[in-house]
Amino acid sequence: MEDHQIIDLFWGRDQRAITETASKYGTYCYSIARNILSSPGDAEESVNDTYLGAWNSIPPHRPAVLRTFLGKITRRVSLNRWRDSVRDKRGGGETALALEELKDCAPSGGTVEEAVLAEELGRSLNRFVAGLPETERRVFLRRYWYLDSIESISLDLGFSVSKVKSMLHRTRGRLRDHLQREGMI
Repeated sequence: MEDHQIIDLFWGRDQRAITETASKYGTYCYSIARNILSSPGDAEESVNDTYLGAWNSIPPHRPAVLRTFLGKITRRVSLNRWRDSVRDKRGGGETALALEELKDCAPSGGTVEEAVLAEELGRSLNRFVAGLPETERRVFLRRYWYLDSIESISLDLGFSVSKVKSMLHRTRGRLRDHLQREGMI
């Protein structure tokens, strides 16, 4: 089924929207959730929460790209679930490692002013990622958006682990420089 048809099902409050979404994007959402969470059960719950989030968001939203819309929901839900579990047991894994790698590049905060800055930071990050060469963009997004392991990225793209680590290190350095030029840090 085409994405616009699935979105129409959501708008019509037809329960088949969930079935069609699961059929077309279930594996994609699960892979995002599984990369963030260490438990297959937690990943399944996050995917189910993604479907609920889509159900509650469509309408009023009509996403232009359903895959990206679902990916963002899955990522947010999974990161929230991961934060809740880490709060309880201070775990590790790829999520903690990837977020640790980025901590020196991006500021964090909690005030209203910092929330506005976070939105500006998001736009700046989008400009930075859009300006990366295709290969570096793929490696960067696989690591820091999808939270894939370095080993997984190297296998999938046919690079050595050291090459992926080196690419990520250089890209983080360029990101830090970019954010400094734009006054974000």
